[in-house]
Amino acid sequence: MQSVELIDQWPVDNAATAVVARDGRIVGSHGDSGHRFALASVTKLLTAYAALIAIEEGVFELDDAAGPDGSTVRHLLAHASGFDFSEPKVRAEPGTRRIYSNIGFELLAETIVDRSGIPFAEYLHDGLLMPLGMGSTSLDGTPAAGATSTVGDLARFAAELQQPTLIDPGTLAAATTVVYPGLEGLLPGFGRQRPNDWGLGFEIRDDKDPHWTGRSSSPGTFGHFGQSGTFLWVDPDAGAACVALTDRDFGPWAAETWPEFTDAVLAELAAQP
Repeated sequence: MQSVELIDQWPVDNAATAVVARDGRIVGSHGDSGHRFALASVTKLLTAYAALIAIEEGVFELDDAAGPDGSTVRHLLAHASGFDFSEPKVRAEPGTRRIYSNIGFELLAETIVDRSGIPFAEYLHDGLLMPLGMGSTSLDGTPAAGATSTVGDLARFAAELQQPTLIDPGTLAAATTVVYPGLEGLLPGFGRQRPNDWGLGFEIRDDKDPHWTGRSSSPGTFGHFGQSGTFLWVDPDAGAACVALTDRDFGPWAAETWPEFTDAVLAELAAQP
């Protein structure tokens, strides 16, 4: 398969990947599915999903105040609160710019703790990781970028993102629809995007160029990549998701090879009977 050949050319010591069909079947894989990798910002997908669970459990609501004045849980999830990337400083009015913010996700997790009375790592474990059987995943650092996991575990999560069992499908559909359409902003590693579309914790591909997914990825593709050399995307049109974890930090090598790999995966999926 071309996609496997491409992975073998990546300049990394270790890489593991899985392609997950809508029904949860692994339809392609490469590498050690049990090797643990630092997820970096792919952690945000887990934190966002925990927030969606919290909403359904009544811990808080999307329009509850959280973050800077005028900001809500919705703003924090959509990187539209106005918070700086790494400091608790306000750079814009809520809802006016897409400023990718680690601080915003850390505050989101703190809000879950404040409202539920449960430590965030415990809330994540009991609400998401344990029900999905993600026993090799742990939150060892911040809720924005501090999880460690395996391809095997993230394949289970990728199946959940296609056929949700822990939240209502309508909740996931809303979370993977553009929130605050038209906002521009910087997509880390790929420059300014106009617009820079996001859902509730999920980056949405739309027509962004350049991008870390493929040129043949559908506009509805959603997911996240991490600076540790990791990504997870779901392409609803293709009826599949892909997880790739490596042990080399994101850089020009990833920006060049990931789109080519994704296009190869999508071509292989389309060719299947």
